[in-house]
Amino acid sequence: MEDERVWAHEKRLWTGSGADAAGIIDASCLMVVPAAPFVMEGDEARQAMDRAPRWTQVDLAHGRIARPQDGLIVVAYQAFARREDGEDYSAWCTSTYRRVGHHDWHLVQHQQMAAADGPLRTG
Repeated sequence: MEDERVWAHEKRLWTGSGADAAGIIDASCLMVVPAAPFVMEGDEARQAMDRAPRWTQVDLAHGRIARPQDGLIVVAYQAFARREDGEDYSAWCTSTYRRVGHHDWHLVQHQQMAAADGPLRTG
């Protein structure tokens, strides 16, 4: 999967419908988020994505993509998201995708860590 498509998948998880997200989330996916229930798996993650208020805008920064083996992609980035009501959120995230078909990739891992206020630390 080319880089642009990887980032499009990530943005779709933030701003797409719950059904959009469910189409990407693998049955064995593990998710860790900074709010209860904190750890979710497969259908539980899909249902949580369907119930959660969607973000209307997301910008991804400091993105990195690794391909440790054929059919496996790992991404890391900082997300800056906003809801329609003006609520802002920033988090450091990782996601892992595995290829299940020629052009079919599923999310098997996603983790968010709320970003601390203040400048980006480097080094």
